[in-house]
Parts: sequence; structure tokens; C-alpha cells
Amino acid sequence: MNPFEGRVALVTGGGRGIGLAIVQALHSQGASVVVADSGTSIGGDGLDPSVAEVAVASLGTRAAAFTADLALPGAPEAAVGLALDRFGALDIVVNNAAILRDAFIFKARQQDWEQVLRVNLMTPLAMLAAASPALRGQAKAGRAPGRIVNIVSSAGLIGNLGQSAYASAKAGLVGLTRVVAMDLARSGITCNALAPFAATRVTESIQPANEAQAEYKARALRVPADYVARFTAYLCSDANRFNGQIFGVRGREIFLFSQPRPAARILAATLADADALSLGQVLETAFAGQSTSLATDLELFNTEPVL
Repeated sequence: MNPFEGRVALVTGGGRGIGLAIVQALHSQGASVVVADSGTSIGGDGLDPSVAEVAVASLGTRAAAFTADLALPGAPEAAVGLALDRFGALDIVVNNAAILRDAFIFKARQQDWEQVLRVNLMTPLAMLAAASPALRGQAKAGRAPGRIVNIVSSAGLIGNLGQSAYASAKAGLVGLTRVVAMDLARSGITCNALAPFAATRVTESIQPANEAQAEYKARALRVPADYVARFTAYLCSDANRFNGQIFGVRGREIFLFSQPRPAARILAATLADADALSLGQVLETAFAGQSTSLATDLELFNTEPVL
């Protein structure tokens, strides 16, 4: 069976790692795929068009390479145009491309922060702004509604040492996912977020600060990207009915993440004329057991994956 027969996908960062696994999963099930990958390093330096070109050559037919830097003005529109011109439609967008420039906040450089946000958040925004008119137009014309998947990170949901830029960008991508899901819901288009746990260049770049993080890295490097790719394919299929949700995949484990909602409340009248000390006593009593720990994502998921 080829559930993606006649469907067209655009996958950013599709030349390596999780992105390539997603491309292969969609293509093997019938999709035509635009592999959008400039071949940059994990830190966002340099360009290597052969990364996307080699990936496309390995697929054969129904594949096209887009090798320009998607962070440049007009590049997302050009990538969408390539899909429409080459394959006649665009049904699936997977925002997977990302870079890392980690540093503790007291050592962070503004130019690194700006580059991470530009690639990891602003580019997905520009890609969806460029793709959504085509997705909406096709749905109105009677084509099966499109699917969007944004690859996020547990770092953006939970936090991790030294990843203020990366976590902020990925947290922003979660917020973008929610709003895009709302904006496109009337057209039947879904937009979901997926936090992957697998062996990638990101995983390989982890510099463990303690034994727990070293164990996490060792475990993560044993998890192939195929599990993430299979679940992404489900989210991109007509069978998917989820919208605006945050999932995680680690081997055979599939997580549905909770999303921020009020955990507890007190009435303002309780705080009338309260000084700092009495306010603190009131809050500590009312919110006892409700606050969130500062455990990192590496610590919370430092358990044996199920493969």
C-alpha cells in the first residue's frame, strides 16, 4: 500500500539524520519529496549542496533537492515554488532543520542567539507563511487537507543546561504550532509538534556535564531515527486526526505531552495588604506540591529506551 501516493512533501533538513529518515519513510510510501537542506554544520556554518543532492540521488524518482539557505529572504517561497512547479502540489511540510550554539547564559553571545532563533524559529515561521496559501487553496479546491509537523525538542519543553538559545527557539516553535493549528483548522489542515529521541548530530554534540547526562547520551545514541520517521509519517497521513498536540517518540515509546494550563489558583482577596513574608507563606501553602522542578530533560528521560 502507498498511503502517500500523489502527495507531495517538503522536509527541511532532509538530507541527514532524522530529516533523511522522514524523507525516506514518506517517499517509500508513495510521496514525492522536496529535500530542503543547505548542508550546513550543526553550528550553522558553511554550506554543502551535495548533502541534499546525494539524498535525492539515492531516492531516484519523485524527489528534488533544494539547496539554498532557507534562512535567506525569499528562500522558503522558492522551496514551495519548487514543489508546486515540479510535482504540481504541496501537501506536507515538515520543519526539521535546526542548529545548535550552546553556552551558559553568562557566556552567551547575542550573535549566536540571533542565528539559532533565525534558523530554528524564524525559518519555520517563514516556511509556513509561504506554504499555507497553497495548502489552504488546495483544500478549498477539494484536495485532501494538508499536514504540518514541526520537529521540536524536550529541551524547549523542559529545559537543559547551556541551551538557552536552542530551548527558547524550540519553545517558540511549540507556540507557533499551536497558533498555526488554530489558524488552519477550518481548512482541515493539521499542525502538530514532535520531540524526537534518537541518534542525531544534536545527540552526538551533547557534552555531558555529569554522569547522568553521559548515561543519557549513551542511551540516546542507540535509538535509530526510523521510529521518529514512522510516527512523523502517521502525523502526515490522512489517518491523523490530532491537531495542535505535542508528541514525543523514543524507540517504541510514544509520549503525548501536557501543555501549560493553570495548575492552581488563589483569590486576590487572600493577598490584601499582605507583605512579602505573609504573601510567601500564603503562596507556599496554596501551591504546595504544584511547582515544577528544575530537572533537565536529560535527567527526566534518563531511562532505558524500549526498542
